[in-house]
Amino acid sequence: MPVLGRTKKEALTEFRMAELLEAARKVFAEKGFHEATVDEIADAAGVAKGTVYLYYRSKRAIYWAALERGITALHDEVKTQLAREDTLENKIRAFIAIRICYFEKNRDFFKIYISELGSAFTHPAQLRKRFGDLYLRQARMLEAVLREGIKRKAIRSIRVDTAALAISDLTRGVITQRLLGWSKGDVESDIQFVFDLVWRGIAAP
Repeated sequence: MPVLGRTKKEALTEFRMAELLEAARKVFAEKGFHEATVDEIADAAGVAKGTVYLYYRSKRAIYWAALERGITALHDEVKTQLAREDTLENKIRAFIAIRICYFEKNRDFFKIYISELGSAFTHPAQLRKRFGDLYLRQARMLEAVLREGIKRKAIRSIRVDTAALAISDLTRGVITQRLLGWSKGDVESDIQFVFDLVWRGIAAP
C-alpha cells in the first residue's frame, strides 16, 4: 500500500539508506575515508555487513552518497531561506547564517566535507565532478543575489563570482575555527561578525 506516494518497500529502503548514511558519516568523520571500514559502518548502523552491500557496492559509494546527501540538504535549506527573505541584506545574512548553523549542527558532516575540499588540492584529478557542481550551486545562488544588488545600486560594482565564493569561504573558515575551539564567540555573534565584514566591504557608498 502506498505511503505518501511510495510503497512500503520504497519507504523502508529510503529509511534504511538514511540510517546507513548517518552511520557512515559518523565513522568517516572519526576515522577518515582510508581508515574507516565497511564493518565499522555496519556496526554503527546496527546491521550486518552484507546489508550495507545491498544498498552500496563499495566503501567509496557509501562515502560519496553520505557527502552528497549532506550537501544537498544544505543547498535546499539555503535555497528555501533565500526565497523567503525580501531584502538584499537579509538574503546575504541568511546565506551566511544557514551555512554556519548547518555545519555547527552537523560537525561530523563538516569533517568529511572539509576533508574532501582539502583533497582537491593534493589530488585534483580525484575531485568528483558532482561534488564540485554541488559546491558551486550555492555560490551561484548568492551570485544572483549580488547581481541584483548591483542592479539596484545597493552594493558596489564587484566581481560577483569571486565575491560569492569568498563569502562561502569566510563561513567555512568560521566553522573551522569553531570546530577547533578557536572561536571565542557564540554562533550568533560569529554570524553577525561575518555579515558585518561582508556588508561593509560591498555596500554602496
